[in-house]
Amino acid sequence: MSLFQDIYDVIVVGGGHAGSEAAAASANLGAKTLLVTMSLQNIAQMSCNPAMGGIAKGQIVREIDALGGYSGIVTDKTAIQFKMLNKSKGPAMWSPRAQSDRMRFAEEWRLMLERTENLDFYQDMVNGLIIKNDTIVGVKTSLGVTIKSKTVIITTGTFLNGLIHIGDKNFGGGRAGERAAIGITEDLVKLGFESGRMKTGTPPRVDGRSLDYSKMIEQPGDEKPEKFSYSNVTKPLQKQRSCYMTYTSQEVHDLLREGFDRSPMYNGRIKSIGPRYCPSIEDKIDRFATKDRHQLFIEPEGWNTVEVYVNGFSTSLPEDVQVKALRKVVGFENVKFFRFGYAIEYDYFPPTQLTHILETKLIHNLFFAGQINGTTGYEEAAAQGLMAGINAALKTQNKEPFILKRNEAYIGVLIDDLIIKGTEEPYRMFTSRAEYRTLLRQDNADLRLTPKSFKIGLTSQERLDRVIEKQEKTDAFIQFLQETSIKPDAANPILKNKNSTEITQSMKMFKIAARPQLDFNDVRQFPGVNDFIIDNNIDTEIIEQTEIHVKYSGYIAKEKNNADKLNRLENIIIPSNFDYHKVKSLSYEAREKLTTIQPTSISQASRISGVSPSDVSVLLVYMGR
Repeated sequence: MSLFQDIYDVIVVGGGHAGSEAAAASANLGAKTLLVTMSLQNIAQMSCNPAMGGIAKGQIVREIDALGGYSGIVTDKTAIQFKMLNKSKGPAMWSPRAQSDRMRFAEEWRLMLERTENLDFYQDMVNGLIIKNDTIVGVKTSLGVTIKSKTVIITTGTFLNGLIHIGDKNFGGGRAGERAAIGITEDLVKLGFESGRMKTGTPPRVDGRSLDYSKMIEQPGDEKPEKFSYSNVTKPLQKQRSCYMTYTSQEVHDLLREGFDRSPMYNGRIKSIGPRYCPSIEDKIDRFATKDRHQLFIEPEGWNTVEVYVNGFSTSLPEDVQVKALRKVVGFENVKFFRFGYAIEYDYFPPTQLTHILETKLIHNLFFAGQINGTTGYEEAAAQGLMAGINAALKTQNKEPFILKRNEAYIGVLIDDLIIKGTEEPYRMFTSRAEYRTLLRQDNADLRLTPKSFKIGLTSQERLDRVIEKQEKTDAFIQFLQETSIKPDAANPILKNKNSTEITQSMKMFKIAARPQLDFNDVRQFPGVNDFIIDNNIDTEIIEQTEIHVKYSGYIAKEKNNADKLNRLENIIIPSNFDYHKVKSLSYEAREKLTTIQPTSISQASRISGVSPSDVSVLLVYMGR
């Protein structure tokens, strides 16, 4: 008798952030889904810092929520602090970030998944893949169990042949206290996949009772905290926990240098490449040798626990060096360690081996998501998991794939960068990677993506109705400002107070509201504006949308125009299996890169490193353009 049903639609291998979102998405689309993980106690574990969001990452979490994923809701339910970063800059740069209660975060994820229909769970290690005729048909586990499936999504994080390093010591593991996953890499390499190694590090965790916070700088949350999810199932925080900031010193750096020859992340014993934008404390001291101090952010791990995360002190130095150096940091003089910082090496598979739905090119119905694709960060992993889960489910239902373009979402930028450009170091999302970031703001992710998600059946009618209402009220407010004039005697006292040029004749409110000296508290003083807001039940979210449109309408229109040009190239399709070697007028590098990556459109081809504008022109001629 079979231990499982005859065949699943989707098997998700791994229960981290990518695996959790993948399992939720596929199950919510009606696919019979099995989540296989080595530890059901550690679903969606925050392996590194206890926070979600940040620069560009916060936009991704908002997009996941707008598409019907769970990350935003779980973050809101377990947050202990909320901040909107970059508020001093333009709205394209505003990025939400929340500190989470680490234990509650994992618990809430598990409970949400357990409440999800069509989703089964199984605790075991997948150590083999079952392939027939270049198509995956199931998996094998360490207990010798065979489970059949129409599709499989691999989301193994840092567990594939993971190797943990602390000073001169190393041992197998996917993260502290958990064993590595073996077997999958070996199967994939035999099938012809190219693999590589990456590394990352994590700081020590310490006992907050042993710290002197009076010597540090308090970092409170926002006075009026917002939330991640657009849904009405969560509410903003009513109380928050503070983080704290302190600094290293020249003395600390000197003590750390004494152990550099014993640091595997620094001395070359680990050959793989680590994250450029999240360097170890060793790398920071070496690369920024002229700086005599570096910031450390002291982040509580939850509401009630005394465990603290030392953000900025990622290291693989020996234990004795970590203790000696950290005790010279202001406020850490009597620090007690819960666990030491460590580095971890793991296998990844260059993502150019995937299509834009995250399916592998070599094996049909096999999907990769998360750090297996060379990314770093919970948010990047969760986004890939969501998209892989959606597309695996849609494939089993013989429906059209779901692909987001670069001008539609940061998630579209993320996946396109991975597939078209590849990565040789852990990929992290930044606002600078998105050429249409004025369109892809955190405040409008619901307007951009919820209608698309509703169309494939992932979000509810209620969520769609809220988006439609938000758009209609925003449009109505904008129209009111465009059509309503204000007289000089009403406008000039406000303008004078803000050192803005006074007007001599009546002018449309929209034009005056667009002035950089004015904010919407000033606009609310215009005759009739406050009445319009009250009469039409305009909330702060709609006021923010309206203000952004008024202030940045020129930039938004310009980016939309550029995006339209991109889409025209996106619509010029390159036939599958097009033989680039026959096109002798292409450069040799272009022929090689195009043959390897197999772009599906001229737009994708133009973004491949090594494909020049002249190569694109040649392709346009061959495509009849």
